Amino acid sequence: MSPGTGAGSAPASLTATDKVSTFSSFRVRNYRIHFMGSSISNIGTWMQRIAQDWLVHELTGSAAAVGVTLALQFLPMLLFGLYGGVLADRLDKRKLLIGTQIAMGLTGLTLAALTFTGVVNVYHVYALALIVGLVTVVDNPARQTFVSDMVGPALLRNAVSLNSANFQSARLIGPAVAGVMIAAVGSGWAFLANGLSFIAPIVGLLMMRTSELIPAERQPRAKGQLREGLRYVGGRPDLLWMIVLVGFIGTFGYNFAIWLVAFTDQVFASGAGTYGLLNSMMASGSVIGALLAARRGSSRIRFTVAAAAVFAILLLIASAAPTFLVFALMMPLIGLAGMTFQVTANSTIQLGSDPAMRGRVISLFMMVFVGGTPFGGPLVGWLSDAFGARIGLISGAAVCLAAAVGVALILARVGGLRLRISLRAGSRGVALVPRDVEPAPAGAAAAVRPA
Repeated sequence: MSPGTGAGSAPASLTATDKVSTFSSFRVRNYRIHFMGSSISNIGTWMQRIAQDWLVHELTGSAAAVGVTLALQFLPMLLFGLYGGVLADRLDKRKLLIGTQIAMGLTGLTLAALTFTGVVNVYHVYALALIVGLVTVVDNPARQTFVSDMVGPALLRNAVSLNSANFQSARLIGPAVAGVMIAAVGSGWAFLANGLSFIAPIVGLLMMRTSELIPAERQPRAKGQLREGLRYVGGRPDLLWMIVLVGFIGTFGYNFAIWLVAFTDQVFASGAGTYGLLNSMMASGSVIGALLAARRGSSRIRFTVAAAAVFAILLLIASAAPTFLVFALMMPLIGLAGMTFQVTANSTIQLGSDPAMRGRVISLFMMVFVGGTPFGGPLVGWLSDAFGARIGLISGAAVCLAAAVGVALILARVGGLRLRISLRAGSRGVALVPRDVEPAPAGAAAAVRPA
């Protein structure tokens, strides 16, 4: 039975007339298996993140060394992200993901072995962080686009939202478990748990019914595929400007670790417990945002741009919070708005892309979203250190808001829309409406749009 026919069409026909609910994607067997496997590996991933940062700090006593570790994980995506998208369009995604999950599991087991034997040093951690970053170059676009292969376009937005809720839920559990484990038995056990956690998604991928997948036609190996992807995005203003907005928000808005540390230390004169509490509150809002996004069967580009603007405004409000209570209460709202933007941008870009180009487009999306961190993070950190936590947060939020407004105006112009402000009773105060037709040349009948 070939993919896309018979059983392979089940996910699409299942929802052709049904209303999308929060957990609609769970009706698809392959997705259920994928979700359960990802739940286990995501918890392990968050455990390793905490243990790795703590180990680097123990080995060096330097916060800069922790920053180097993060940069080594993010830089490969910035430098080689588009090549990962080419591979995702060219190769069997399921087999590709089995390979990347094995590689990531081995890095966790290697770090555990080095730690248990007492020979680990910071350069081991750097090297393994770089390997994880290189594997992520391939894993990210393959994993993102494989969602469509499992559930089809009708449920893509719902499945992307549930994946985000899955990852954010692990963010609530993984760091807490890692903290207890590190204090009780040491970092090595957290690395071991992460390495073993990849068994779950590997088994899940092997258990999938390949006849029920709906893969896009794989692209044959050919020259110029990377340039072809860039030209495709360049010729699609809706995709191009959405990716530009994602780049600004990812670079200047998703620096939560820096801002929360700065506010905890500089503004509220508190410690690690407060920092952990703020992270957990933001994660709880992110989970809610992902679940709410899962209920939306569809959303327009203007909704995504509006979510970016709301996210930036909430950051500005938090920067002026007069008390710790007000600041803490802003965290779930910021998490909700940030996750709403991230989920809707991801699904909008995937749904708007030609299936043959989807891997390259989503790799560009991830490249600008994640790859800007090595630049935005140090800049925002310097502003926070030099001028205070509030100025650092205001600066990042202002750039995000300016980007959202700018992209909204550009997309409105491309779409032939203009902003209308009306003070008449019973009409929408602010709305985007079609532009009036330009006056016809002299001597010709002028086309006038009815009022």
